[in-house]
Amino acid sequence: MIRSVLVANRGEIALRIVRAARERGIRSVAVYSEPDRMAPHVLEADEAYPIGPAPASQSYLRGDVLIEVARRAGVDAIHPGYGFLAERADFARAVESAGLCFIGPAPDTIAAMGDKVEARRRMVAAGVPVVPGLTDAVADAAGARRAAEELGFPVLLKAAAGGGGKGMRVAHDPAEVERGYEAASREALGAFGDGRIYLERFVERPRHIEIQVFADAHGHVVHLGERECSVQRRHQKLIEEAPSPTLTPREREAMGEAAVRAAAAVDYRGAGTVEFLYRGGDFYFLEMNTRLQVEHPVTELVTGLDLVDWQFLVASGEPLDFEQADVRLTGHAIECRITSEDPYSGFLPSTGTISHLEVPGGPGVRWDGGIQRGHEVTLHYDPLLAKLIVFAPDRAAAIARMARALDELVLTGVQTSAPYLRSVMDEQDFRRGDLSIAYMEEHPELLSPSLSEREFLAAAIAGALLEDEYRGRHRTPRITAGVRNGMSDWRTSGWPWRGNEWKSR
Repeated sequence: MIRSVLVANRGEIALRIVRAARERGIRSVAVYSEPDRMAPHVLEADEAYPIGPAPASQSYLRGDVLIEVARRAGVDAIHPGYGFLAERADFARAVESAGLCFIGPAPDTIAAMGDKVEARRRMVAAGVPVVPGLTDAVADAAGARRAAEELGFPVLLKAAAGGGGKGMRVAHDPAEVERGYEAASREALGAFGDGRIYLERFVERPRHIEIQVFADAHGHVVHLGERECSVQRRHQKLIEEAPSPTLTPREREAMGEAAVRAAAAVDYRGAGTVEFLYRGGDFYFLEMNTRLQVEHPVTELVTGLDLVDWQFLVASGEPLDFEQADVRLTGHAIECRITSEDPYSGFLPSTGTISHLEVPGGPGVRWDGGIQRGHEVTLHYDPLLAKLIVFAPDRAAAIARMARALDELVLTGVQTSAPYLRSVMDEQDFRRGDLSIAYMEEHPELLSPSLSEREFLAAAIAGALLEDEYRGRHRTPRITAGVRNGMSDWRTSGWPWRGNEWKSR
């Protein structure tokens, strides 16, 4: 069994791994850049080591530095989390060459599925449905134009390496293909060091549904159901839920079996996600993420499995102790990504210092966050601050619980995605489960800030209380900034009054 692990990541995922390690009795070692020296994942770990200045290229992306710290700390394994080096085959090879356990799939598996063109070839061979498209990258913009004309418009230009929506452009005519090729290639080269581009037919208004798979080193592969990830912006997911509100049991079985075939085709080991586009009963392989996903908590809640703990067990050589027939999906879970972005200004990044943080609680509410009061939010890292997750007996109850939790969330000092996410919970298409990856574009009204009658009343009460306090009256209102903002954003969050026991909500 692994006895000690270096967590080669930061923020909420590093904290998640540190806590799972502690429960398993594994010594945890954190790493941190200069601005992260007092971050929660650093304070929670058993040990912590500095690895460089703020830019990720000089700290969290320095594989050589991370391996040297692992040697100094005397750990058995390195857990890459997600992002940064999690899907870098060369880093996984370097970890294994250093005599350490890489908690994830084999380097050759990462390389095969990280190259989207090679992944398509393998999926075709395994009988997994793929979107009509090329099996080789194009050489230049002219080649992209010719391929697009053969495939038929619209087409999607995609980076052969990497993922996360980078290096992707939709083209509806030849001119857009040529412009899109140059832009996508530059973006892919900057993000992944590989500017190769290939083309697929663009599936209009599909849903984005992914299957969680898990495999051990003994040839056993299972799937853990699906996650609906259709509410997204520029291929970046904002809301995820499990199970999907649209799949029938037969479709779930077919998609799960295809995901298992995909994992088996590359000798997969550990936690992975096979992503599909779904429309009208048909589904197509999109890509495979050879790592733990940001949205793994919703799967944990509906299956009752701790995926990070199972990562440790499988990496230690333990077999899965359950079969496919043992996997049951119970209830409904929803996750909202709380990011440091201003939804009412085109989701521009927001920086600053978190001045106040109140995390929602109650039954069925989970907060996976790597921030605290005084935390400095910079442009150096991904804007994901935390994940708010709820679990309930059914989808309607989960939506109501998420709405309540978002109402209770107080996070000031930076703008966040929370007010937009709260408005989605009230939107009728979302509540009906009528979703596609075009959801945001089809509901521009959600990107216009507004205050409800209740919020206007709360703002008026807040103003009156502040005025009373200014005039020296003997009562001390506690007034906080709620998430449903757009203008003043004031709401009352309970008022403790001096001299009596009364409190109001």
